[in-house]
Amino acid sequence: MQKTFNEAMDFRHACKLFDENRKISDKEIREILEAGRKSPSSFGMEPWKFLVITNEELKSKIRPHCWNQPQITSCSHLVVILAAIESVRPESGVVEKRFSRREMSKEQLDFYTNKYSTHLSKTLSSDENILCWTARQTYIAAANMMTCAATLGIDSCPIEGFDKDDVERVLELDVSKYQLSLILPFGYRVNAQSSQLRLPFEEVVEFKA
Repeated sequence: MQKTFNEAMDFRHACKLFDENRKISDKEIREILEAGRKSPSSFGMEPWKFLVITNEELKSKIRPHCWNQPQITSCSHLVVILAAIESVRPESGVVEKRFSRREMSKEQLDFYTNKYSTHLSKTLSSDENILCWTARQTYIAAANMMTCAATLGIDSCPIEGFDKDDVERVLELDVSKYQLSLILPFGYRVNAQSSQLRLPFEEVVEFKA
């Protein structure tokens, strides 16, 4: 039975060990990935790519570069989230193509393209700055995928503990186009969920009337 949003938020936790004998169905993993694909992004650039790894040999090659965390090899599906680099540059032609999906005049298109380039001039000045910006967008997609998975009773664990250059090398990435942002394993828990620890509502929320 599918969980409500609040039930999913209570269910979701950083699962440290998955049941290697249970696999996510094709239908469910596609539903999870769709939640990522449909996520919002700055300027509508969708600056991401999701590598879905089920090959056990490849998982094993990645694991040593992720602090040897067991989630990497015990999960059903290992989703490697990449942040776009090249495609968000105005000269790539992709930016104009993204804007052109909306019906607008040439004048409007030129205005938005110029606004994009001007507003993001510092951001777009280096690969490092671009990654900082596009990686933030990927976290929106990751959050939506994790919550979607939780509604289906599927566990996840966002992982930043990795040696970026080494994982990119194993995946043979062209880092001028995409760079590693986050590793997100999905599967089914083995152990009981630990207590969810969060700061009280009053401490993290402030209303300004």
